[in-house]
Amino acid sequence: MTRHRGVDRLLALAAAQPLAVACDSFHFLRHGQTARNAQRIFQDLDEPLDATGLAQARRAATTLQGERFATIACSPLPRARTTADRVAAALAAAGTALFPVHHDGLRERHFGALIGRPSAQLDWDCAPAGGETLPEFVARARSGLDWALAQPGPVLVVAHGGTLYVLAGLLGVPLSSTLLANAHPLRFERAGAGWSVEALQPPDPGAVNNLS
Repeated sequence: MTRHRGVDRLLALAAAQPLAVACDSFHFLRHGQTARNAQRIFQDLDEPLDATGLAQARRAATTLQGERFATIACSPLPRARTTADRVAAALAAAGTALFPVHHDGLRERHFGALIGRPSAQLDWDCAPAGGETLPEFVARARSGLDWALAQPGPVLVVAHGGTLYVLAGLLGVPLSSTLLANAHPLRFERAGAGWSVEALQPPDPGAVNNLS
């Protein structure tokens, strides 16, 4: 996946205010694919998962079924909520009943006037009319992640590609295109004074990743 413009600026803004995380490990799951992910189009807030995304969410839920969680902290947007609900159902089948809790800080960046337009040349440092600037988005995402990781642990955060970028900047963890894949469960662990990240399953080879 091509590295989008403005990512270094995003990471620098996040790194300027790192998180003081009390826990030693947590999990992160980006939502499953949507039709506009596959079409590389900036999507509206209520964009649902497509058939591929639903299958990805079920696969991720199966992978996470053997993990132990006390909290599922979730973006309120439908594509993240549906993904989190699939995980919660898998955990319930394994004997752990959890209801995802939502926080507006975990939702994806609002791209305003860019919604509906091609996103292949995404520039994170843009300032779209009617949307969020990059500093506004990073500050909001930081607040949401701070809240999520302060919940009773172990914590699973279910959110978006942009949220994951901010998290990487806050913790000083490098991200590859593989780690940014849709519905790709990640485990973050404290490693000395820093953090490491591990993918819990290989990414879906047929998916088209688009960060919006």
